Amino acid sequence: MPPENISQHEFIINNRMSTPFFRFRKFVVRQDRCAMKVGTDGTLLGAWAHGGEHVLDIGTGTGLIALMMAQRFPQAHVVAIDIDAEACGQAEENIASSPFSSRVSVSCQSLQAYAENADETAVFDAIVCNPPFFLHSLSSPDERRTTARHAGSLPHGELFSCVARLLSPEGEFSVIVPFDVRQSFDDEAALAGFFPSRVCGFSTSPRKPVRRYLLAYRKKPSEVEQCQLLIGSEEYERLLGDFYL
Repeated sequence: MPPENISQHEFIINNRMSTPFFRFRKFVVRQDRCAMKVGTDGTLLGAWAHGGEHVLDIGTGTGLIALMMAQRFPQAHVVAIDIDAEACGQAEENIASSPFSSRVSVSCQSLQAYAENADETAVFDAIVCNPPFFLHSLSSPDERRTTARHAGSLPHGELFSCVARLLSPEGEFSVIVPFDVRQSFDDEAALAGFFPSRVCGFSTSPRKPVRRYLLAYRKKPSEVEQCQLLIGSEEYERLLGDFYL
């Protein structure tokens, strides 16, 4: 049984994160060489984000979100990028052993470099990112983990600037961020000419406040779809039903 201060779901996730791999219904994600392990944030974003024929996964890490998008959208071709060579190597291995290997490619470079070098045909219907969001917290002694979690290598303004270059006029950009970073993302989105299109807050129990937001942005204004998600609820189970064993 889990301790009283965490949910059953968190207990399961934390125990699985201590293993070198995470088995989903249609693919296996090995994670021993990645600074950031499989967790709730990535799985929720991969299950919630809108897709299309051309999808970009920024900061792919293990390749989890890229694989989830490939599974959900059978016609999608997914480009997964990351600046960590070890993560890229492991993502490539995870993708190669999956049923989606012909539709997912990995590029080991920063988003800034990718956007700068991309030609005019590199336009995506959907862009997803589980971003480095910490702005002022202490860095981790693990340099690779710091890069993955802190916004120093990818400031939010640069993130939106690059996404503006790469996203199609009708495309959608989806992220997941802590509750206290949401306003910063909304502000940077507005400065880059983006408008919120979907907002979903989620919490770990009915007694706890929202701790994360799934956010989606578009280049044109529209009515904002809003929802609340409780981990472990029927809606949550339905969202992730095609992935968890």
